[in-house]
Amino acid sequence: MTTQHNSRYSSYGRSGGRLGPFVVGFLFAMLVIFGCAWASFKFGTPPAAVADPAFPMEAQIVRVPLGARIARELEKQPFGTSEDVFESGAKIYVTSCASCHGTPGHDAPFARWMYPRAPQLFKRHANTSVVGVSDDDAAVSYWKIKNGIRLTGMPSYQHLYSGTQMWDVALLLKSADQTLPDPVMKVLEQQTASPAVNIEPKSSR
Repeated sequence: MTTQHNSRYSSYGRSGGRLGPFVVGFLFAMLVIFGCAWASFKFGTPPAAVADPAFPMEAQIVRVPLGARIARELEKQPFGTSEDVFESGAKIYVTSCASCHGTPGHDAPFARWMYPRAPQLFKRHANTSVVGVSDDDAAVSYWKIKNGIRLTGMPSYQHLYSGTQMWDVALLLKSADQTLPDPVMKVLEQQTASPAVNIEPKSSR
């Protein structure tokens, strides 16, 4: 009995002794990794400019939590589409969105030099019938308009426009693959001549 008891404790002591150097080695490795990372940021050329290569998994770091967040916070579409909705959305779009996201037939000239590139929301995707974000639910576009997206340059508009106005833009973008009424197209085409379009306050529907 005594021999077995002492042997059990002796084995435990040897195991604990092997664990100590492993922990020390792990902590030392972490210090080296963080030290090298800090030195790289401080003295190297980390990707800070738009033209620099992206970090590994940089896009996924934003997209994965973004998709989960949007899915949790989707709001129900409060009203349907109409010419009035599209025209209101178009006025807001040319004032606050078109300079980055373009208008029908006119890409924003500096969008491709942003990181990530600003998608052209009235442009058809290559080899598909999808235009801009017309394949997204309007509620997804509404969330992005309302909240913005970190690390992309997409601002939050919830303090600039009412919920109704943001839905107007979201529903316009959802219908970007359809033939829009002439008055709506005229508003969108004003962007090439004059980027400023007056926005009339409108009541909630």
